[in-house]
Amino acid sequence: MSTDPSTTLLHAIVDHMRGAPDDWSAIAIVVALRGGRVGGTHGFAYAADGTATPVASRPSGVDPAAQAYLASRPEHAAQPPVAMLVQLDRDAGAYEITFEDADASRWAVTPATVGTMGETLRPHLG
Repeated sequence: MSTDPSTTLLHAIVDHMRGAPDDWSAIAIVVALRGGRVGGTHGFAYAADGTATPVASRPSGVDPAAQAYLASRPEHAAQPPVAMLVQLDRDAGAYEITFEDADASRWAVTPATVGTMGETLRPHLG
């Protein structure tokens, strides 16, 4: 297994993900952070036909990898982000990790966003 912190984070998210169909082709997971520790996760798994299924990864399973990833990013040493959006396109073999430094609600699924957040978070990496 790779020792690259981003690859380790991706593996932790996938290994501890619940609710995804076996044939998912892409995922988008929001990792909520509190003081640099994982406070929760939520997101979507996307099937090849475009169907989005709500998923989450067990925070305790993701936390060690998230902390190691953040430690590898010197720009976040003094002030960790409040969230990370981790997008992975399994078919394209591509991923992206986006940080949110201030607005913890940026990627929140709320009654107002429940119908649109799946599309908002959908990876377009291929």
